[in-house]
Amino acid sequence: MARRGAGAGAGDRKRSERRQEPVAETVDGGLAELVPDRERPRAWTLLVDGAPQSHVDLDDPAYLSFEYQRRLGHVIDLAAPPGRPLQAVHLGGGAFTLARYLAASRPRSTQQVVELDARLVQFVRRELPLDPQARIRVRSMDAREGLGKVQDGWADLVIADVFSGARTPAHLTSAEFLTEVRRVLKPGGQYAANLADGPPLAHLRGQIATAASLFPELALAADPTVWRGRRFGNAVLVASGLPIAVAELTRRIAGDPHPGRVEHGRALTDFTGGAAAVTDADAKASPAPPPGTFT
Repeated sequence: MARRGAGAGAGDRKRSERRQEPVAETVDGGLAELVPDRERPRAWTLLVDGAPQSHVDLDDPAYLSFEYQRRLGHVIDLAAPPGRPLQAVHLGGGAFTLARYLAASRPRSTQQVVELDARLVQFVRRELPLDPQARIRVRSMDAREGLGKVQDGWADLVIADVFSGARTPAHLTSAEFLTEVRRVLKPGGQYAANLADGPPLAHLRGQIATAASLFPELALAADPTVWRGRRFGNAVLVASGLPIAVAELTRRIAGDPHPGRVEHGRALTDFTGGAAAVTDADAKASPAPPPGTFT
């Protein structure tokens, strides 16, 4: 998407500039709230039932505030030479932060967003409109169902950021799910997923083992305290059939305002501790965040 100010109508701009208070609406997943960012005039944080989902700056969609979204932004930046359009599938919509980012940084990209919560989609599109010139198609359906509608070998990127009640649904954690991801990716395409876990990191280890059963190249980025199992937090998993730009990804993530650590290769294999790949038959939702995580 081009910068929001260039393509949006004057009415949308004036409406957002006047608004100073949070906006809330009941959606399928609970209570959705848009809270203004007091430091950025047209920026908003989306929360669902109190859990932060996305941050969007309508004036600067290339600005990524959340730690894990910055890491996914680095994956987008390194997926192809700068400025080259990509074909991307986003599983989980939120406020369309990463779709906006990709459209701003790579004009003429073609994107498909799959978001189950149709009322959330309507709320976000009304309050934080997408640039009508952006090539972003939004489908309101289950992520795995929507992935099944994407043709073989279409995507340069598949980005998964799906949470229901702050947990990733079980059917999006299995090898069968990742088989569908691999199907829709181009031979050199990349899968990137936002994962959440806490001590003893059993879910995270299982997700790495599952991805390793289908992709030969993996990298995982997380805060050092998450790596050490000291707190609940997010980790970004990157998987591909071809080598990942690990050195540059590591450098960028180490230079973020909240520096992270990237592991790959043997160190990542050792981290799994012999965890088995997850199948549909034994899949479980990711762990619920402990009380107080978002306060």
